[in-house]
Amino acid sequence: MDAMGMDATKLAHGLFRILETGDPALAADVVHEDFHNREAVVSPPACKTPGPAGVLASGAWMRSAFSDLRFPVLGTAHNDDQVWVRLRMQARHTGPFVRFRDGALDQAIPPTGREIDFEQIHVLRLRDGQVIGHEAVRDDITMLGQLGVFPPAPATAVRMLAWRLTGRAARAAAHVTEQAAEAAALLRNKRDED
Repeated sequence: MDAMGMDATKLAHGLFRILETGDPALAADVVHEDFHNREAVVSPPACKTPGPAGVLASGAWMRSAFSDLRFPVLGTAHNDDQVWVRLRMQARHTGPFVRFRDGALDQAIPPTGREIDFEQIHVLRLRDGQVIGHEAVRDDITMLGQLGVFPPAPATAVRMLAWRLTGRAARAAAHVTEQAAEAAALLRNKRDED
């Protein structure tokens, strides 16, 4: 048991609960101030923010695209400073799913209304009773297949192209970037109030 009262498995469950809910108090309890997410390279810039703020931004980004976001944990294993988590990502694609490259719009997938359900493996590093690092092995090809993007379903490809040509993709990227930044600021605002 760590100083925060959560063992490694509870910390792992807590991290994914933050992504599902955007709970700033849980983020402050579970996520170390020096937290780094290696997977934030495809996310809005605020998701690269160190500490709990970056996790809150990542959750806002995912929830903006996927309603009823869930991460049921299938299994965990851990040692003193790492936790390996096998889970499923489940949700319905109800908002634009915007992916970034070098902080700029890379791809915007218009809402399809489709369900996603695929496996992921996450490696979390622990320090001082909190999560300080994250990296993942995700089956993104399965997710993109479930969304009709890979291989491209003709209707989805046409919608994605239309979104890019009409500027909707850029507007979606700007909107989700703003949402992620606002979520990252939640923790700062909560601390200022306390």
